[in-house]
Amino acid sequence: MKNLVNFLSKKDVTKTEIYMQLKCSKTEAEMLQYLSKMYMQGQDDVLVLDMLQELYETEGYKHLVHLEETKNLLELGWMHQQSFTPMKISDVTPLELLNTAVGLTPSFLKLLQEGSLEPDLPEVKPYADHLEYLQDQFFRIELYQKMSVIRQNVHEHSLGIDRLQAKMKLLETRIAERVAQTSEKLVLDKFFKQKKMSNLEQVIFIALLREEYSATDASLREMNALIDLISIDDYDRIKNRALLEDGANLISNEIIDYEEMLNPFGGISRSFYIVDEVLQSIIHPQKTKKVTRLKLNALIEEQDIFELIDSDTDLDDVVLNETTRETLNNLMQQVDKEVVARLVKWGIKEKKSGIDARIIFYGAAGTGKTMTAYSLAKSLKRQVLAFDCSKILSMYVGESEKNVRKIFDTFYELSEKTKTEPILLLNEADQFLGARSSGTITGADQMHNQMQNIFLEQIENFRGMLIATTNLLENIDKAFSRRFNYKIEFKKPNKEQREELWELMLPVDAPYEKKFDIKELASYALTGGQINLIVKNTAYKVAVADEPLFTTQDFIDEIGREKDANFDSEKSMGFLQK
Repeated sequence: MKNLVNFLSKKDVTKTEIYMQLKCSKTEAEMLQYLSKMYMQGQDDVLVLDMLQELYETEGYKHLVHLEETKNLLELGWMHQQSFTPMKISDVTPLELLNTAVGLTPSFLKLLQEGSLEPDLPEVKPYADHLEYLQDQFFRIELYQKMSVIRQNVHEHSLGIDRLQAKMKLLETRIAERVAQTSEKLVLDKFFKQKKMSNLEQVIFIALLREEYSATDASLREMNALIDLISIDDYDRIKNRALLEDGANLISNEIIDYEEMLNPFGGISRSFYIVDEVLQSIIHPQKTKKVTRLKLNALIEEQDIFELIDSDTDLDDVVLNETTRETLNNLMQQVDKEVVARLVKWGIKEKKSGIDARIIFYGAAGTGKTMTAYSLAKSLKRQVLAFDCSKILSMYVGESEKNVRKIFDTFYELSEKTKTEPILLLNEADQFLGARSSGTITGADQMHNQMQNIFLEQIENFRGMLIATTNLLENIDKAFSRRFNYKIEFKKPNKEQREELWELMLPVDAPYEKKFDIKELASYALTGGQINLIVKNTAYKVAVADEPLFTTQDFIDEIGREKDANFDSEKSMGFLQK
């Protein structure tokens, strides 16, 4: 306590050991000395006005000239506000601080007690194991977090930042020295070198790894939080965003991945995590057998029920009726993990893990039901296990009931083996959902009713997200209708939407006549699926010509043939992506 007593008692504060480490003016040091004396008398906070009036001459308001030095001390990190509504110091004028209560920061109190702020860093010696190495790396992330907090609250060139940067440099030097002295290869260090990861990429990875070990509230998983962690200013934030965009090294090399969700306020948030295979190799380096998550595409080959879909489009790429889009956006908000957590807390939902949603997409063929299901999965970062319900009756007679159970049992088995949450898509589910036979029924009717009863039971107890597509909602049995959380209608596109669909689906690098008129084509009442067929059929016709040229009449001719052939009954192809 010698330095403390010396600092409190010296009339000339510049003659103290403490002053040599403050790197501030004599006037600023006198303010700190005054606050220190008040603190020793049991007073944690002091009004800036009282302090200035006590220390300096008040005649002619001369004490007010020292307000600038008060702000400097706040920026340096030696003093902080004690008010209930703290201000961001870099944004306020010195005069705004006049009636603010201030006190000494923990850093300054530590300096008073110990006489020095030299960091307590690990001794330079070989690492005993990878956990000891991780401990230093996690300490490194703590320093990054502290610097991030200071940048957001005070001037970025404050002494607080300088001290932490010096401490960071010393820590990183010590880590490198200890790694060099360690005879056995450290898994994480070896991984960084193999993947040729930059320093900022390493920081992002370690931050996400620290979240896995600490089991915190995932505060560092969010995209903006990670960018703030590694960025000095707004320019840095813009530049560093590229490290977490699609195509970046960490994502393209499958080191990290993210979940993209609509938040309750309509915005899109990304939550990042380390890919499971990488995580297991870091957490359990002693295991000689590689711990991997089974991939759905590998298991799909072993069964003949589902088709695995990885969509290239998301909801932003699909042309939809505005009402349908609004309903889907609402659905996205309802399945947001934060919203689900609230529902669990309120007792509305029983479990925290997983998302339970049973959805019906209904509307005429070609209105985009199937493609929208794929695109919804892409927006939720899910894969799709699709089942064509028309297959069920083509299976052995008497086995249909068993096969209904097999659909769901296989879905759960694949989900469990791969530790994933794919979406179950039941295409053309009309026969499952239609009204059950009553009165005098045949053996076939009885079998169909039994199959539907089993299907109803499976829907009732379904765990996860299920989408069923159907053309006619009015034919659905009421017992099924009650089991679905969402019933989303897909209407035929209006003229404006048809024009957008034509523009999206027409070949880009193709020759067109000068008077080619998309508006005329959009005047024909067609679905997205029909427009897709017409474009393809017309393209085949034009491609074989000696001098290929797309004309409006070519498409009108094909529209006539399509309508005469009643293509409305064809299988829905959905709307094309933007």
